[in-house]
Amino acid sequence: MSTMTINAKTIDFQGFQANPSGRIILNRRGKLARTLVVLSLAIVAASVAGGQAGAQTSKVQVASTQFITVTVAPGDTVWSLANRVGGGSDAGALVSAIIEINSLGNGDLTAGQKIRIPL
Repeated sequence: MSTMTINAKTIDFQGFQANPSGRIILNRRGKLARTLVVLSLAIVAASVAGGQAGAQTSKVQVASTQFITVTVAPGDTVWSLANRVGGGSDAGALVSAIIEINSLGNGDLTAGQKIRIPL
């Protein structure tokens, strides 16, 4: 434990030690405390900056507002519906639009399900 005497009073510095010139020097415990404070401030600053980085992003809305509703038959897939309705156009884009509009996470369909397909 470090102590310093000033005007016949003993002062206890935990984490600090004084040299004869009166300058305070950090000992091992003080250096560790300083490092932890600086590190925690850096982590807080990085998390604030990281939280602000994605603040302006938003989901892109599908442009089409006209839909047809199709009842899924047994054996139908999103691809088969896209090919049937799309008429040979880009089926991949239509498949992704169908999945996004109907909130189909993995694209699985069940018989009797009603699906909205953009025109």
